[in-house]
Amino acid sequence: MTYLLDTHAMIWAVTEPEKLSEKVRRVLEDPTNEIVISTISFWEISIKYALDKLDLDVFTPQDFPKACREMRFSITEFSAEDAASYHQLASTYHKDPFDRMLIWQAIQNRYTLISNDDQIKKYVVDGLKVIW
Repeated sequence: MTYLLDTHAMIWAVTEPEKLSEKVRRVLEDPTNEIVISTISFWEISIKYALDKLDLDVFTPQDFPKACREMRFSITEFSAEDAASYHQLASTYHKDPFDRMLIWQAIQNRYTLISNDDQIKKYVVDGLKVIW
C-alpha cells in the first residue's frame, strides 16, 4: 500500500518519532508499504521556517529531503495533472493551501494520507483515505 505523509507527520518521523501513533509507526516499519513525501511538504516547511512559524530545533529545511531518503521514503512531485485538476476539490473544510494540495494529491494518486489533523479527516467524503 502507498502512504503519503502529511507535513507534520513527516517532521515527526524525522525528528520526534515518539509523537507518531503506534499504528503509524507500524505502517512506516512495514517494508511492504511504500511511504511517499510530497515536494509540497518541503515547500511548506521552507516557507513556514522563513516566516518564523516553524521551530525545527537543530534541523533546517534543507535537512529534510536527505533525511527522508535515508529513511527510504520516496519523494513525489505535485504533478501538472494534480495542479490542473485541483479545482475539483470542492470541500473547503481546511483553509491551509498546503494541506489542501496534499489532500488532493492523495485523492488523485490513491494514496492513504497519514495525518493527525481533524480538519483533514473530514475529506473522507471526497474520497480521501486517512489514518492516524
